[in-house]
Formats: sequence, structure tokens, C-alpha cells
Amino acid sequence: MIYLDNNATTPLDPAVAEKMSQFIKEHFGNPSSLYPIGRKVKEIITEAREVIAKSIGALRTEIIFTSSGTEADNFAIRGTLDALPEKNEIITSAIEHPAIMNTAAYLEKKGVKVTYVPVDEYGTVDLDYLKKAITPQTAIISIMQANNELGTIQPIEKISKIAKERGVLVHTDAVQAFGKMDVNVNKLGVDLLSLSAHKIYGPKGVGALYIRKGTDIWPFIYGGHQEREMRAGTENTVGIAGFAEAVRVMTERKDKDKKRIAKLAEQLKKGIEEKIPQVKFNGHETNRMIGTLNFSFYGLEAEAILLALATKEIYVSTGSACSEGAEEVSHVLEAIGLRPEVARSSIRMSLGRFNTEEDAKTVLEVLPEIVNRLREISALDIDED
Repeated sequence: MIYLDNNATTPLDPAVAEKMSQFIKEHFGNPSSLYPIGRKVKEIITEAREVIAKSIGALRTEIIFTSSGTEADNFAIRGTLDALPEKNEIITSAIEHPAIMNTAAYLEKKGVKVTYVPVDEYGTVDLDYLKKAITPQTAIISIMQANNELGTIQPIEKISKIAKERGVLVHTDAVQAFGKMDVNVNKLGVDLLSLSAHKIYGPKGVGALYIRKGTDIWPFIYGGHQEREMRAGTENTVGIAGFAEAVRVMTERKDKDKKRIAKLAEQLKKGIEEKIPQVKFNGHETNRMIGTLNFSFYGLEAEAILLALATKEIYVSTGSACSEGAEEVSHVLEAIGLRPEVARSSIRMSLGRFNTEEDAKTVLEVLPEIVNRLREISALDIDED
């Protein structure tokens, strides 16, 4: 099996699996209990919070555990709007993850004004447009650090500076960026930042929201006293333990993984462009996450390519995993100006820790054959204009 969909989710690292297995066997206590077996679990959660906070330059008390990156995104936007009732506007980009886009659509139905900042042909937000969009009613700006479909990295530091001059909060969805590039809340200047464990070889069902000390935000789930009364409910203790272990492994391997993945990605990109005609690379050549490759294959349907590759046990994506199966054109590819038929011909390959040079070689043998075969039987005309 060749797995090239690491932006959708990552395999559980063996060290994380071992940590979680050990935790399940030894620690079942409720961390809210006062007796020793509960206090021990509470201690493990506190240590996990410290590990995750340190990895992004935050304080332990600024980390709130959630069930996912999606929940963290919802928490950041809806929680700040609840805390700032005098403000009724938010700003986001045209290429955000569905966790943000669908939250924004929901809020629009509730009367919140949402401004969607356009992007250029590479997927980079228009800073001049963003500046002009800010009003005294703007509560929060939410722009992802790196795009999940293109890999394009956004100028979050500049956005934060613009926002601070106008007294506006800034949130960034760093779910895709975390583990692939530098994520430091102080360098970025953000007030809120979303993370997810399953994108860094950790378990599904656990994420985190960084909330800078002093930020105006209301609780997301009401109930008990958990997570400083900001997110009630008994904690996903085994998931949190796994999340922390994934961060520890990530910290140890980050430089090594980055160098190796960059080499494999460049090998794949160069090979595809050399071996397959009528192909378009989508996204920025350099200002992107190194392991994300998005290509349009003129004259074809991406789903046909994906399914043909799957018969060879090579697994890629046609875009965001949270949009997979939707009939509409990717809003990200539409935003960068691709025609619908070109957008529908696009597949994403996202490399990760466990990919090998042999994987890249196999893909470069199989993919050209599949594209040629599909084009021979396709009734679609190839038009690159």
C-alpha cells in the first residue's frame, strides 16, 4: 500500500499506539476525582497540556482540549462572537477548511456579516482587501496558516499586525501546518489557534484550541468544571495522552522528516511534470507546505484517476477529506481561478513520515500509464486555455 493522503489523516505512529495501549491498561480513573487514581490521570493530562503548549510557544493554561480541529475552529469563532455582542462581523478567506466555511455560513443565517477575502492564483490572501474589510464591528479574523488542498502558506504575521492596529482578534487554523512547519503563537501574533492530533500521527477524536491569556471568549460547552469551565465534559484522557506522545515524537523527528519529505515531494513533482503532458501544478512553487502536491490533469475526471490508482493500492485525494464525495467543484480551486472542468481534474498527493523513495518511484511508473489510458478512452477534449 502507498498512502499519499496524509493531509486527510495520518497513520498512528507506533510509539503513540504503545503509549495509548499502556494508558488504557493502567489508567481508567476520572481526572476530576480526588482519590489517587483520578489524581494520577489529572497529572498526566497536565503534563500533556505542557508538552503541547511548549511545542507552539504557549503557556500550559492557554491550551483547551477539544474533540477535533473542527470543534476548535467553531469554539474560536462562536466563542468570541458570544463574548463580544456589540460586534457582529467576521473576516475569513475564500479558501478556508469546511470547518470555518460552514461555520461562517451558519453565522450568516444568524445575521452575522461575513467577509470572504479573495486569494490570488496561488491561494494567497489579498492583504489590501483584508485591510479595507475591517470595520469597528469586526470581532475576529480567521485565516488558516496553510491550506489543506494547495499547501499555500498565508502571511499570518502580517495579518496579525494589521488586526492589532485595529483592535481585532485573530484566529488561525493551524491543523495542517502543525508538524510540517514552524507554528509559534508568539511569532504568528495570533490570539487563537486550532490543532488536531490525527494530522501529526496521533489519534482521532482529540484536538486543542490555544487561547491567548486575556482573550475575550465564552465557553463552548456548558456543564462541569473541566478545561477551566470553557469546555465541559469528562476529558478524552487516552486521546490526550496519545496527542502529547505524538507531539513528543514530532518534535524529535521534525527536522529529519521535513528534509526527507521535501526530497520525495520534489522527486514526485518533477517526475509528474516530465512524464505526463497537459498537467498543471496548482499552488505556489515555494511558499507552501513541502509535502502537498496538487495537480490538474487536463481532459480527465479526478475521481477516475483516484479510483484507478486505488486498484493499485495507491491512495490519493481529490481535495479536502471533509468535502470528499461532494459533487460541487472545490471552492479552493474555484477561488484560485480554475475553470470547473480543470478543477474537477485535480488530485492532491500529501506525503508523510512513512512514505519512501520506493513509493515515489512506483507512483511515477503507475500514474503516467493510468493517465494515458484514461485519456485514450475519455471523450473529453483537452483544453489548457
